[in-house]
Amino acid sequence: MGVQDIADRLKAQVASAGFDRSVKFDTGADGVIVIEGATVSTTDGPADCTIKLSLDDLESLIAGDLNPTMAFMTGKLKIEGDMSVAMALSQLIG
Repeated sequence: MGVQDIADRLKAQVASAGFDRSVKFDTGADGVIVIEGATVSTTDGPADCTIKLSLDDLESLIAGDLNPTMAFMTGKLKIEGDMSVAMALSQLIG
């Protein structure tokens, strides 16, 4: 699954969630996904919080197969910026 496929899947999850912040998933060379409120894009831009992880780990996270807390604690994902945004996002996609 590529970045665009994951972005399309996220669109359905965030459309009605009332998420009012911005977060960027940075998968390095594979690309980025930016969630800004109810909008999901693969165009890079500033965000309240940036979550860095591999494309495979992002796919597992979105599918619910990767626990976000454990991924953070084991170094599979790194968070830059507002940690509260990442915590709110984990409730949205978790």
